[in-house]
Amino acid sequence: MSDSALVEELEALKAERLIPVVGAGLTSLADGATGDEKKMLQVALANELAVSELAAAWMPSTLELDVKLAFARQAGDEANHFQLVADRLTALGFNVADFRMPAESPLFEYLRGLSTAVERIAAGLFTLESIAYAVNENFMAFCARRGDEETARIYRAYIQPDERAHHQMGRSLLAKYATEPRLHRLAKETVAKVLEIATVARAQAAVRVGTACFPGC
Repeated sequence: MSDSALVEELEALKAERLIPVVGAGLTSLADGATGDEKKMLQVALANELAVSELAAAWMPSTLELDVKLAFARQAGDEANHFQLVADRLTALGFNVADFRMPAESPLFEYLRGLSTAVERIAAGLFTLESIAYAVNENFMAFCARRGDEETARIYRAYIQPDERAHHQMGRSLLAKYATEPRLHRLAKETVAKVLEIATVARAQAAVRVGTACFPGC
């Protein structure tokens, strides 16, 4: 299998496994889009900060310079997303000083344990950012239905373009570094595992938040 064929196979796998995640959000929208927007944006705060910290933690032990710099960009972008969401929450009347990060989730525990560039690219840039982009589309629809065009605008103008760019970096870097059958298998296993854990985690979070339309990172 060529490296470009691997990426397309991973895209197909990801699209298939995202169907229930995206579908849950669409079902929530069809059922009337209930849920506390401020609570949902606090989930976004936690996710943005967690991904920023993860990308920064990966940098020192990543030897490939372009991958290291991709994580640096991701860390900075996610920190900026945190600030955008924090500012919006403040405008909605939430005191961000009261925000506390929840305990680390099983997903981020798994991500922190990844040690190779191919695993980290496949998990973080390629898969996690795709999940975020997909679920953010549902969240934007939720906001629009609630009449909150400003939150939808922030996601549409700033956050979603970054998530798309991160995913594109992941595609390019996977094609560059997953260059042999062993690395192809490793990338597939990693993508599948992230999707598996994330699907369960989002289903559990939907119960706590009251809707499956909450945003990603």
